[in-house]
Amino acid sequence: MEYTQLGRTGLRVGRIVLGTMNFGPHTDETDSHSIMDTALAAGVNFFDTANVYGWGENKGRTEEIIGSWFAKGGGRRDKVVIATKVFGGMNAAGEPWPNEDRLSALNIRRSVEASLRRLRTDHIDLYQFHHVDRRTPWEEIWQAMDVLVQQGKILYVGSSNLAGWHIAQANETARRRGSLGLVSEQCLYNLAERRAEMEVIPAARAYGLGVIPWSPLHGGLLGGVLRKEREGGGARSASGRSADALANSRIRDQIQAYEDVVDKHGLAPGEVALAWLLTRPGITGPIVGPRTTEQLESALRAAELKLPEELLVDLDEIFPGPGASPEAFAW
Repeated sequence: MEYTQLGRTGLRVGRIVLGTMNFGPHTDETDSHSIMDTALAAGVNFFDTANVYGWGENKGRTEEIIGSWFAKGGGRRDKVVIATKVFGGMNAAGEPWPNEDRLSALNIRRSVEASLRRLRTDHIDLYQFHHVDRRTPWEEIWQAMDVLVQQGKILYVGSSNLAGWHIAQANETARRRGSLGLVSEQCLYNLAERRAEMEVIPAARAYGLGVIPWSPLHGGLLGGVLRKEREGGGARSASGRSADALANSRIRDQIQAYEDVVDKHGLAPGEVALAWLLTRPGITGPIVGPRTTEQLESALRAAELKLPEELLVDLDEIFPGPGASPEAFAW
């Protein structure tokens, strides 16, 4: 496993990030533990989760599965950089009670204590805002985070799904307070969805944030979905964002061209999509969310894949980026 610094910090993390969103809803506890054991044995030391994972009536279940894995001992907790998130309400039914979601100081305090209990640990390495809170001032958010850092309950603060100007606003507020500020940003970024290149990734790089792309296969769209469809195994892959996208003939043609060029090089589409992200400036590592050990092993192969220059050129032609801001939309 290749390691890199997380943004401007001294923290070293693997370039493949283990996403755990499937633990609980799609992968039972035993198999989830097996996937984490395999990841750790392969050198993956960066695990990502969120307090709401498990979803519905089982919100928090994913953190519990990770916590029971930590409790097995063997140095598991000490070897892992654990990242979780705060924002969403934990109430399974209906609207959350006031102050049980978002980023108020009160909810941050309650949420971190609940995550610590579920994870069976005394600290969270990277505590991330799952979304921007337009109702809570950054001064309040940073006051709450600074207290948690001082108490030793969290070490670093990251974000997810922020706009470029949110990153600037957050870190300028932190700077005025003498705080370290955001050190990472999770954003939707992959070959088929490159809008983050316009402002989010440049802002993250300017402020020294590591970028951690989520949905690197765009909901399965970049995982060989058309080939699986032809072979009769695509029903599960072509769902959600993937199925919606394939209804667009232009996108379907793009995906077909992608699969054709990848096949020409004798490579697997999903592994190429992950390897491409590892070539991009400012990227710490993509979050992979395996349901099985086999899917994890495929992602690990991608970390060792060196894409030919000819293929990189072809990928840019099939999936052109949006261009730099503001030139992309102004003279």
